[in-house]
Amino acid sequence: MLLCLTANHQNASFDLLEKLSIGAPRAAGILVQNGDFVTGAVVLATCNRFEAYLEIAEPLTTSSDSVARTVRVISEASGIEADELTASVRVLQGDDVASHLFAVSAGLESVILGEDEISGQVRRALEEARVAGTTSSGLERLFQRAAHTSRGVKNRTALGGAGRSLVRLALELTSSRIADWAATRVLIVGTGQYAGTTIAALRDRGAADLTVFSASGRAARFALRHGMAATDDLRSAIADADVVITCTSTSTPVITTAIVAQGRRRIVIDLGLPRNVDPAIAAIPGIELLDLETVSLHAPLEELTAASDARALVSEAVSEHAAKTAEQQLTPAIVALRAHVFGVLDAEIDRARARGDSDGRTEAALRHLAGVLLHTPSVRARELARAGEAASFNEAVVALFGIELPTPAERPNSDGQLDQLA
Repeated sequence: MLLCLTANHQNASFDLLEKLSIGAPRAAGILVQNGDFVTGAVVLATCNRFEAYLEIAEPLTTSSDSVARTVRVISEASGIEADELTASVRVLQGDDVASHLFAVSAGLESVILGEDEISGQVRRALEEARVAGTTSSGLERLFQRAAHTSRGVKNRTALGGAGRSLVRLALELTSSRIADWAATRVLIVGTGQYAGTTIAALRDRGAADLTVFSASGRAARFALRHGMAATDDLRSAIADADVVITCTSTSTPVITTAIVAQGRRRIVIDLGLPRNVDPAIAAIPGIELLDLETVSLHAPLEELTAASDARALVSEAVSEHAAKTAEQQLTPAIVALRAHVFGVLDAEIDRARARGDSDGRTEAALRHLAGVLLHTPSVRARELARAGEAASFNEAVVALFGIELPTPAERPNSDGQLDQLA
């Protein structure tokens, strides 16, 4: 069973999201390694959302019990009171998890509809879970289908055609205060994924005087790769810049009041979560601070036609994923049925050989017959699964052949086997 606990810019404060982004990702490892009910966990933490995708072992006592235990672990990891966390997260399960993730990956739930970065963030969340050893077969299928759906939305609708992102929206808001980007000195603090996107967006606007600072010492290499200047003196670089853009993954502010001097007018854009900039610098004369919360307030309205088309594609993908998941649930019954039939077949072949049938014709005929007899049940299994009647197939196999099916906990990874068995 799949569960998702989601908190985003629509139902949680940026302060709460900031705390979750710092501490809660490590909760995934705790849930999988120390819990007795979570078989897989993938955590997605971005600048405006936190989501924990979980695969829960069956049989499940109650989903509410699993949610309560998950909230407790995340609460302890992030330092957020359990009651506050419960009030701020939305809980999804079953097909609603797929519907939500597919919409998120396609940019339909972002601050800016159709933003470019989110699909990459979803992909990296899965990769990080793989490295940490917390993913599972069900979550692998879910996230791979999400990536496929995101590509389909991008290629078949106009939703992402403008290359919109939080970076680009922040620069659009800033442009009303900039006379000439070509003459503007810009300092970029950070060398991660957002930094590359920021540079591309700045150059689209004609900015050429770009400098990068990295607290981790990667500025020189990053600058060489992107054809820009590097600095290791943050205080001086801030003093010289007209626009400062921060986009690092540090858990504490990089820019504080201690290193920002008052004086001429400067714009500071904080794209980090947790915050890269101490909000107190907004009180320094000459400093104008633009943070994620401010940017989100200026997000444009949905482009209704593109959004409608995209949601239709997401709905189709969810239906197909649900059908495939239902088919997977019948794989153990199909495997057990085939094992039973081939066991009977092998016994009959042994008897034929004992009677002197050595030319192989009887064996070939019996194996062909077994294949023909198993074809229809395999096809019917898929049809029943897609119709939501998987339980009736399992019951029939047990009743007609006396086969004992494995419990969910005893089932091996059976990804894709139903297609191979039909």
